[in-house]
Amino acid sequence: MLCSCVMSKRFDLHSHTLRSDGVLTPTELVQRAAEKGVDVLALTDHDVTDGIAEASAAASEAGIELIPGVEVSVSWEGRTIHVVGLAIDPANTELDQGLARLRAMRNERGRDIGERLERAGVENAHAGASEYAQGEILSRTHFARFLVDRGYAADVGKAFRDYLRKGKPGHVRNDWVSLEQGVSWIRAAGGTAVIAHPARYKMSAGAMRRMLGEFRESGGHGVEVVCGNYNAAEAERFARLAREFDLLSSCGSDFHGPEQHWLELGKLAPFPAGCIPVWERWAA
Repeated sequence: MLCSCVMSKRFDLHSHTLRSDGVLTPTELVQRAAEKGVDVLALTDHDVTDGIAEASAAASEAGIELIPGVEVSVSWEGRTIHVVGLAIDPANTELDQGLARLRAMRNERGRDIGERLERAGVENAHAGASEYAQGEILSRTHFARFLVDRGYAADVGKAFRDYLRKGKPGHVRNDWVSLEQGVSWIRAAGGTAVIAHPARYKMSAGAMRRMLGEFRESGGHGVEVVCGNYNAAEAERFARLAREFDLLSSCGSDFHGPEQHWLELGKLAPFPAGCIPVWERWAA
Protein backbone atom coordinates (compact mmCIF):
# COMPACT_ATOMS: atom_id res chain seq x y z
CA MET A 1 0.00 0.00 0.00
CA LEU A 2 2.74 2.46 0.97
CA CYS A 3 5.71 3.22 -1.23
CA SER A 4 9.28 3.16 0.08
CA CYS A 5 10.88 5.87 2.23
CA VAL A 6 7.86 6.15 4.53
CA MET A 7 9.98 7.67 7.27
CA SER A 8 10.31 10.86 5.22
CA LYS A 9 6.55 11.19 4.80
CA ARG A 10 4.15 13.31 6.82
CA PHE A 11 1.15 11.33 8.06
CA ASP A 12 -2.26 12.43 9.33
CA LEU A 13 -4.41 9.38 10.02
CA HIS A 14 -7.60 10.89 11.47
CA SER A 15 -9.83 13.39 9.65
CA HIS A 16 -13.47 14.12 8.86
CA THR A 17 -15.63 15.58 6.09
CA LEU A 18 -19.21 16.78 5.85
CA ARG A 19 -20.19 13.16 5.16
CA SER A 20 -20.15 12.89 8.97
CA ASP A 21 -19.53 15.90 11.25
CA GLY A 22 -16.83 17.80 9.38
CA VAL A 23 -17.43 20.90 7.27
CA LEU A 24 -15.38 20.26 4.11
CA THR A 25 -16.19 18.01 1.17
CA PRO A 26 -13.84 15.06 0.63
CA THR A 27 -12.18 16.95 -2.23
CA GLU A 28 -11.73 20.08 -0.11
CA LEU A 29 -10.28 18.02 2.73
CA VAL A 30 -7.68 16.42 0.47
CA GLN A 31 -6.77 19.75 -1.12
CA ARG A 32 -6.27 21.33 2.30
CA ALA A 33 -4.16 18.37 3.45
CA ALA A 34 -1.91 18.77 0.41
CA GLU A 35 -1.60 22.51 1.08
CA LYS A 36 -0.57 21.76 4.67
CA GLY A 37 2.17 19.39 3.53
CA VAL A 38 0.49 16.08 4.38
CA ASP A 39 1.81 13.17 2.30
CA VAL A 40 -0.44 10.39 3.63
CA LEU A 41 -3.99 11.19 4.77
CA ALA A 42 -6.61 8.88 6.25
CA LEU A 43 -10.27 9.83 5.85
CA THR A 44 -12.05 8.49 8.93
CA ASP A 45 -15.61 9.79 8.98
CA HIS A 46 -17.87 8.64 11.80
CA ASP A 47 -19.65 5.39 10.95
CA VAL A 48 -19.73 6.08 7.19
CA THR A 49 -17.37 5.42 4.28
CA ASP A 50 -19.12 7.05 1.34
CA GLY A 51 -16.64 9.91 1.06
CA ILE A 52 -13.70 7.62 0.33
CA ALA A 53 -14.16 7.31 -3.44
CA GLU A 54 -14.24 11.09 -3.92
CA ALA A 55 -11.29 11.57 -1.57
CA SER A 56 -9.24 8.91 -3.38
CA ALA A 57 -9.79 10.61 -6.73
CA ALA A 58 -8.85 13.97 -5.24
CA ALA A 59 -5.73 12.48 -3.64
CA SER A 60 -4.55 11.13 -6.99
CA GLU A 61 -5.01 14.60 -8.46
CA ALA A 62 -3.23 16.29 -5.54
CA GLY A 63 -0.33 13.85 -5.48
CA ILE A 64 -0.85 12.53 -1.96
CA GLU A 65 -1.81 9.09 -0.65
CA LEU A 66 -5.28 8.41 0.73
CA ILE A 67 -5.76 5.69 3.34
CA PRO A 68 -9.40 4.53 3.41
CA GLY A 69 -10.72 4.59 6.94
CA VAL A 70 -13.66 5.00 9.29
CA GLU A 71 -14.24 5.93 12.94
CA VAL A 72 -16.47 3.33 14.61
CA SER A 73 -18.59 4.18 17.65
CA VAL A 74 -18.50 1.56 20.42
CA SER A 75 -19.46 1.34 24.09
CA TRP A 76 -17.22 0.16 26.90
CA GLU A 77 -18.27 0.19 30.57
CA GLY A 78 -20.91 2.82 29.84
CA ARG A 79 -18.54 5.11 27.93
CA THR A 80 -18.47 5.97 24.24
CA ILE A 81 -15.13 4.98 22.72
CA HIS A 82 -14.10 5.64 19.12
CA VAL A 83 -12.09 3.06 17.21
CA VAL A 84 -10.47 4.22 13.99
CA GLY A 85 -10.25 1.61 11.25
CA LEU A 86 -7.36 2.29 8.86
CA ALA A 87 -6.62 0.71 5.48
CA ILE A 88 -10.09 -0.84 5.32
CA ASP A 89 -11.95 -2.25 2.36
CA PRO A 90 -15.01 0.04 2.36
CA ALA A 91 -16.92 -2.47 0.22
CA ASN A 92 -16.68 -5.22 2.84
CA THR A 93 -20.19 -6.50 3.56
CA GLU A 94 -19.71 -7.16 7.29
CA LEU A 95 -18.33 -3.68 7.91
CA ASP A 96 -20.93 -2.04 5.69
CA GLN A 97 -23.81 -3.73 7.50
CA GLY A 98 -22.32 -2.87 10.88
CA LEU A 99 -21.93 0.79 9.98
CA ALA A 100 -25.51 0.91 8.70
CA ARG A 101 -26.61 -0.34 12.12
CA LEU A 102 -24.61 2.41 13.85
CA ARG A 103 -26.02 5.10 11.56
CA ALA A 104 -29.55 3.99 12.42
CA MET A 105 -28.65 4.23 16.12
CA ARG A 106 -27.18 7.71 15.58
CA ASN A 107 -30.29 8.95 13.83
CA GLU A 108 -32.57 7.53 16.53
CA ARG A 109 -30.42 9.32 19.11
CA GLY A 110 -30.75 12.50 17.04
CA ARG A 111 -34.53 12.34 17.26
CA ASP A 112 -34.29 11.89 21.03
CA ILE A 113 -31.89 14.84 21.37
CA GLY A 114 -34.22 17.01 19.31
CA GLU A 115 -37.22 16.12 21.45
CA ARG A 116 -35.34 16.88 24.67
CA LEU A 117 -34.02 20.20 23.42
CA GLU A 118 -37.48 21.21 22.22
CA ARG A 119 -38.93 20.39 25.64
CA ALA A 120 -36.21 22.66 27.08
CA GLY A 121 -37.36 25.54 24.87
CA VAL A 122 -35.14 25.18 21.79
CA GLU A 123 -37.52 25.54 18.86
CA ASN A 124 -37.32 23.16 15.88
CA ALA A 125 -34.15 21.56 17.23
CA HIS A 126 -34.30 18.33 15.25
CA ALA A 127 -35.29 19.91 11.94
CA GLY A 128 -32.79 22.71 12.42
CA ALA A 129 -29.86 20.42 13.22
CA SER A 130 -30.78 18.17 10.30
CA GLU A 131 -30.12 21.07 7.92
CA TYR A 132 -26.45 20.91 8.95
CA ALA A 133 -26.17 17.17 8.26
CA GLN A 134 -25.17 16.74 4.63
CA GLY A 135 -24.36 13.05 4.94
CA GLU A 136 -26.15 10.00 6.28
CA ILE A 137 -25.73 10.73 9.98
CA LEU A 138 -27.06 13.32 12.40
CA SER A 139 -24.44 14.02 15.06
CA ARG A 140 -24.28 16.03 18.25
CA THR A 141 -21.94 18.42 16.44
CA HIS A 142 -24.76 19.27 14.04
CA PHE A 143 -26.95 20.16 17.02
CA ALA A 144 -24.11 22.23 18.49
CA ARG A 145 -23.69 24.22 15.27
CA PHE A 146 -27.44 24.79 15.13
CA LEU A 147 -27.45 26.05 18.73
CA VAL A 148 -24.61 28.47 17.98
CA ASP A 149 -26.17 29.85 14.82
CA ARG A 150 -29.54 30.33 16.53
CA GLY A 151 -27.93 32.24 19.39
CA TYR A 152 -28.37 29.64 22.13
CA ALA A 153 -24.59 29.29 22.64
CA ALA A 154 -21.53 31.40 21.91
CA ASP A 155 -19.54 28.59 20.32
CA VAL A 156 -19.62 24.85 19.70
CA GLY A 157 -17.77 24.07 22.92
CA LYS A 158 -20.28 26.02 24.99
CA ALA A 159 -23.16 24.35 23.15
CA PHE A 160 -21.82 20.97 24.25
CA ARG A 161 -21.20 22.14 27.81
CA ASP A 162 -24.60 23.80 28.26
CA TYR A 163 -26.90 21.56 26.23
CA LEU A 164 -25.43 18.23 25.14
CA ARG A 165 -23.22 16.79 27.85
CA LYS A 166 -24.32 14.53 30.70
CA GLY A 167 -26.76 16.27 32.99
CA LYS A 168 -27.76 18.86 30.37
CA PRO A 169 -31.15 19.12 28.61
CA GLY A 170 -30.09 17.54 25.32
CA HIS A 171 -28.01 14.69 26.69
CA VAL A 172 -28.96 11.20 25.53
CA ARG A 173 -27.10 8.11 26.71
CA ASN A 174 -25.23 6.36 23.91
CA ASP A 175 -25.56 2.58 23.70
CA TRP A 176 -23.40 1.52 20.79
CA VAL A 177 -22.04 -1.90 19.92
CA SER A 178 -19.35 -3.53 22.03
CA LEU A 179 -15.64 -2.80 21.67
CA GLU A 180 -15.10 -6.38 20.53
CA GLN A 181 -17.81 -6.06 17.86
CA GLY A 182 -16.41 -2.82 16.46
CA VAL A 183 -12.91 -4.28 16.22
CA SER A 184 -14.24 -7.39 14.52
CA TRP A 185 -15.89 -5.32 11.76
CA ILE A 186 -12.65 -3.46 11.09
CA ARG A 187 -10.67 -6.69 10.99
CA ALA A 188 -13.25 -8.28 8.66
CA ALA A 189 -12.58 -5.41 6.25
CA GLY A 190 -8.83 -6.06 6.40
CA GLY A 191 -8.25 -2.94 8.46
CA THR A 192 -6.06 -1.84 11.33
CA ALA A 193 -8.02 -1.02 14.51
CA VAL A 194 -6.77 1.98 16.52
CA ILE A 195 -8.14 3.53 19.72
CA ALA A 196 -8.81 7.18 18.85
CA HIS A 197 -7.78 10.13 21.08
CA PRO A 198 -7.57 8.12 24.33
CA ALA A 199 -6.82 11.17 26.48
CA ARG A 200 -10.31 12.55 25.84
CA TYR A 201 -12.02 9.72 27.71
CA LYS A 202 -10.83 11.07 31.08
CA MET A 203 -10.39 7.55 32.45
CA SER A 204 -8.52 6.58 35.57
CA ALA A 205 -5.22 4.79 35.00
CA GLY A 206 -6.83 1.49 35.97
CA ALA A 207 -9.78 1.90 33.63
CA MET A 208 -7.50 2.85 30.74
CA ARG A 209 -5.41 -0.27 31.28
CA ARG A 210 -8.53 -2.46 31.42
CA MET A 211 -9.85 -0.93 28.23
CA LEU A 212 -6.56 -1.29 26.35
CA GLY A 213 -6.20 -4.86 27.61
CA GLU A 214 -9.67 -5.80 26.35
CA PHE A 215 -8.99 -3.98 23.08
CA ARG A 216 -5.77 -5.95 22.57
CA GLU A 217 -7.49 -9.24 23.44
CA SER A 218 -10.24 -8.41 20.91
CA GLY A 219 -7.65 -8.09 18.14
CA GLY A 220 -7.00 -4.35 18.26
CA HIS A 221 -3.77 -3.14 16.71
CA GLY A 222 -2.88 0.37 17.85
CA VAL A 223 -3.53 3.55 19.79
CA GLU A 224 -3.40 7.22 18.79
CA VAL A 225 -0.25 8.22 20.64
CA VAL A 226 -0.15 11.65 18.98
CA CYS A 227 -3.34 13.65 18.42
CA GLY A 228 -3.89 17.25 17.43
CA ASN A 229 -4.58 18.56 20.93
CA TYR A 230 -2.22 16.35 22.96
CA ASN A 231 0.53 17.85 25.06
CA ALA A 232 3.95 16.19 25.36
CA ALA A 233 3.09 14.47 28.65
CA GLU A 234 -0.02 12.86 27.15
CA ALA A 235 1.92 11.62 24.13
CA GLU A 236 4.59 10.12 26.40
CA ARG A 237 1.91 8.47 28.53
CA PHE A 238 0.25 6.76 25.60
CA ALA A 239 3.58 5.81 24.07
CA ARG A 240 4.35 3.92 27.29
CA LEU A 241 0.93 2.27 27.27
CA ALA A 242 1.34 1.29 23.62
CA ARG A 243 4.59 -0.47 24.50
CA GLU A 244 3.05 -2.07 27.60
CA PHE A 245 0.16 -3.57 25.61
CA ASP A 246 2.19 -4.35 22.48
CA LEU A 247 0.20 -1.87 20.40
CA LEU A 248 1.32 0.12 17.39
CA SER A 249 1.37 3.92 17.47
CA SER A 250 -0.80 6.13 15.28
CA CYS A 251 -1.08 9.88 14.81
CA GLY A 252 -3.98 12.03 13.66
CA SER A 253 -5.23 15.58 13.94
CA ASP A 254 -8.94 14.67 14.20
CA PHE A 255 -9.51 17.57 11.82
CA HIS A 256 -13.15 18.62 11.39
CA GLY A 257 -12.84 22.09 9.88
CA PRO A 258 -10.69 25.22 9.66
CA GLU A 259 -12.49 26.86 12.58
CA GLN A 260 -10.81 24.38 14.96
CA HIS A 261 -7.31 25.68 14.27
CA TRP A 262 -5.84 23.66 17.15
CA LEU A 263 -6.75 20.47 15.24
CA GLU A 264 -5.23 21.47 11.90
CA LEU A 265 -4.32 18.88 9.28
CA GLY A 266 -0.73 17.72 9.63
CA LYS A 267 -0.13 19.80 12.76
CA LEU A 268 1.24 16.91 14.79
CA ALA A 269 4.20 16.42 17.09
CA PRO A 270 6.66 13.60 16.36
CA PHE A 271 6.24 10.26 18.11
CA PRO A 272 8.03 9.85 21.44
CA ALA A 273 11.05 7.56 21.34
CA GLY A 274 10.38 3.83 21.08
CA CYS A 275 7.08 3.98 19.17
CA ILE A 276 6.41 1.52 16.36
CA PRO A 277 4.32 3.39 13.74
CA VAL A 278 1.09 1.79 12.62
CA TRP A 279 2.10 2.14 8.96
CA GLU A 280 4.86 -0.43 9.46
CA ARG A 281 2.05 -2.99 9.46
CA TRP A 282 1.03 -1.88 5.95
CA ALA A 283 4.57 -1.81 4.59
CA ALA A 284 5.25 -5.37 5.77
